[in-house]
Amino acid sequence: MAAEARAQALAAALTRRGFAWAPDWRAFFARALDREVEERRFFLWIPVAAMAGVGLNFAADREPVLWLPALLTTLLAALAWAARTRPLARGLLIGAAALSAGFLSTSLRVARVETPMLDHIRIVKLQGFVEEVDFRPVGARLVIGVTDPGDMPTDLAPRRVRVTTRKTPNLSAGDYVALQARLLPPSRAVLPGGYDFARDAYFSGVGAVGSALGGVTVLPPPRDASWPQRVGAAIDHARNRLALRVDAIIGGDEGAIAAAMVTGKRDFLSNDAKDLIREAGIFHIITISGVQMTLVAGIFFVVARRLLALSPTLALNYPIKKWAAGAAMIGSFAYDLCTGSRVGTQRALIMTLIMLGAVILDRRALTMRNLALAVLAIVALEPEAILGVSFQLSFAAVAALVAVMEARLARGEVGRDPFLPPRGAPPRRGFVLVQLIDKPRQLLFATFCATSATASFMAYHFHDLSPYVLIGNPLTLTVIELFAVPGALIGAALYPLGLDAPVWLYVGAGIRFILWAARFIAAAPGSTLHLAAFAPFALPFLSLAVLSMTLWRTWTFRAMAIPFAAVGIVGALSGARYDAIVAPSGELAAVRDADGALQAVGKRFNAFAAEQWLAADGDGRDPATARDPDAPCDRLGCVAALPEGQSLAVVVDRAAFEEDCARAEVVVSALTAPADCAALTFDERKLAATGAVGLTWNGTRFVVTADRAALMDRPWSPAPKRPLAERVVRPGPSAGHGADPADQGEVAPELAPNGG
Repeated sequence: MAAEARAQALAAALTRRGFAWAPDWRAFFARALDREVEERRFFLWIPVAAMAGVGLNFAADREPVLWLPALLTTLLAALAWAARTRPLARGLLIGAAALSAGFLSTSLRVARVETPMLDHIRIVKLQGFVEEVDFRPVGARLVIGVTDPGDMPTDLAPRRVRVTTRKTPNLSAGDYVALQARLLPPSRAVLPGGYDFARDAYFSGVGAVGSALGGVTVLPPPRDASWPQRVGAAIDHARNRLALRVDAIIGGDEGAIAAAMVTGKRDFLSNDAKDLIREAGIFHIITISGVQMTLVAGIFFVVARRLLALSPTLALNYPIKKWAAGAAMIGSFAYDLCTGSRVGTQRALIMTLIMLGAVILDRRALTMRNLALAVLAIVALEPEAILGVSFQLSFAAVAALVAVMEARLARGEVGRDPFLPPRGAPPRRGFVLVQLIDKPRQLLFATFCATSATASFMAYHFHDLSPYVLIGNPLTLTVIELFAVPGALIGAALYPLGLDAPVWLYVGAGIRFILWAARFIAAAPGSTLHLAAFAPFALPFLSLAVLSMTLWRTWTFRAMAIPFAAVGIVGALSGARYDAIVAPSGELAAVRDADGALQAVGKRFNAFAAEQWLAADGDGRDPATARDPDAPCDRLGCVAALPEGQSLAVVVDRAAFEEDCARAEVVVSALTAPADCAALTFDERKLAATGAVGLTWNGTRFVVTADRAALMDRPWSPAPKRPLAERVVRPGPSAGHGADPADQGEVAPELAPNGG
C-alpha cells in the first residue's frame, strides 16, 4: 500500500509539473508564431497552394471546365478581402484562392497551347518551315512547323512535328522543306506512373514524332514565315554554327560538353559520356541552369557598373547601380534567347529578372519572397513545369541556398569583410588563415544543404543517387564559374572576328579536368546507389518536408518536416514492384525471373522501355543485357514463364492467337485479339485505354495497375474512340483471377493510375 501511495504521489507531482510547464510551451509556440507572422513567412506558402492546384488539375481524368475555377477564384479572393481583419480566416481563404488560381492557370495554359495529337501511325508527305535543327554525330533531329499536312485529316494535323534523319541534312532553321515521314503519336509512359513524353510534347506544340523516309528537300516557300519563326530560325542557325565550331575546336566529349554549356545543344554528346557524368552526379553540367544564368547576369551587372563608374559625373549624380541592373536584365534575356530559351532557362531567367527588379526597386535581391514570386510567375505562365524534374531540382536547390543565406544574415555573417574580425572585436593572430579555411567549409555546407534538398527529387525521377555529389558539385561549379560562363561570353564576342579559338581551348581545359574528376568519382566504390520507384504519395510528403525546412524561420515550425519526411520515406520504401510489365505499344513486356530480376520479352526490343523498367526496379544493369534468354521466340511471337507455372505470350502474328489464347494466362499484342482470348489480354484496343500495365501476383490472382484511368480523356492522352455499343456499362465477371477489369460495371481499383 505504501508503494502504491508513493507511486500516486509521484504521478500527481509529475502531473502538476506538466501543467506548470504547459503555459511555457504555449508561450514558446506563440513566440514562434509571432516571429513567422512578423517576417511574413506565411506568404511563402501561397505558391505552394498554387502548385497544389496545378497538381489537382493534372490529376483530373478529363479536361475541367474553365468557368467554375474562374468563379471560385474570384469568389475566394473577394471573401479573403472581406475577411482582412480576421487573420486566420483571411489566411485560409487566400490559400484556397491560390489553389483555385493554380487549377485555373493550368486549364488556361492547356487552352493556349492547344494542338492536335496524331491518332495512330501514319506515313505522310508534308511540308513546312524548319524551326529547329539539332545535329547529332550521325543524322539530325528537326522540328518542323507544318504548313501542308498532306493527306492527314485537318483536325488531326499537328501544328509541329519532330522527325529524325539518318543522314546529316544540308539545311538549317528557316528553310522550307518537303519530306515523306513515318509519324506516330508521342510516346506514352512505358510503365504506370512513368515519364509521360506525350504530355511534354503537347505543351511544346509537338503533336507527332517520327523519322524521315528518304531525303529532305528544300523548296521555295509558298509564303513568308511568321516573324516568331524567322527570329527563332535565325537564333537556332547561329547556335548551331557556334556549337559546331566549339565542338570542332575542342573535339571529343569535351567539345560536346562545351557546346552544350555554351549554346544548349546537347546532341553531340556520346551515351558513354552521359552515363559518366550522370554516375558522378554532375549531369547538370550540360544544361543551361540557374547557376549559369545568375553568373551571366552578375557579369553583365558588374561590368556595366564598373564602366559607368569610370565617369565621376555619372557615378555621383545618377543611380548607376539601377542602370547596371537594367543592363544585366537585357543581357540575361539575350542569353536566354541565344541558348534556345528552353523551359529550364526560362525559369532561371524569371528568377534572375525578379532579383534584378528588386535591385531597381531598392529591395534586397536574394530573398525567399523573390523566389516565391518566381514560382507564382511560373504557375501563371507555364504551370506544366511544376511536374518536371528541372523545376523541382532548381527551386529546391535555390530555396535551400536562400535559407542558408538568411541564417547567415540573421547571425550577421553577411555584409562585412570576411578577412577582418567582427566590428569591435580585438585582432586575433591567424584570423585570415582561419577565414581561408572557413570559406571551403561554408561552400561544402551550402552544397550539402542544396544536395539534401534535391535528393528526394533526384531519387524519385532518376532512381539513383551519387554519394560523392559533395565532391562533384563544387568542382562543377568551379568549372562553370571560372571556365564555362566567362569563356562563353568572351568567345561569343570574339566569334564574329574569328579570334575565339584560344577561348574555346581554355574552356576545353576546364572540361577535361571535370571529366577526369568524373571518371575518378564514377570509379569509386558505391558511386551510384540504385533505388526502386517510390509510391505515389512519397514525393508530395518529401516535398513538404523540404518546404518546411526552408520556408519557416523557427525550429518550432521546422519540426513539421519530421512527420512529413517520415511518411515520405515510408512511401519511398513501399513502391510497386511488378511481376510483369506491358508496354503501351503491345510489342514488348517484362517478366520477373526466378532470381527476381526483370527480363524483357518480345521480338522488337525497345532500349528506352527496358531502361525505364530497370531503373524503376532499382536495377543498374545495362538495358541491352535485360532480354530473357529463356523466352522461346519464333516468327509468331514469344512466350515467357510467370509465377506458379503460368505463362505470358507476346503475339506478333495473328496465326499465334489460337494457340497462345488457349495456353497463356496473359496475352500481349499490338494486334487486335479475338474476343474469347485469355483472361488477361492486353491487345491494341485494351492498351489504348489502359496505357502501360503492371501486373502483381498476390498469391491467387494478378492485380492490374494501369497508367491511364479507364475514363481518362485529356488533350495529350485522348480517350480511344469506341463504338457506342462498347461504351454501355454492363455488369462484368467477378474480380478474381481471370476477370477483365475494363469490363467491370465500375472502374476496378487496380486500374487507378499509379500517379508517379
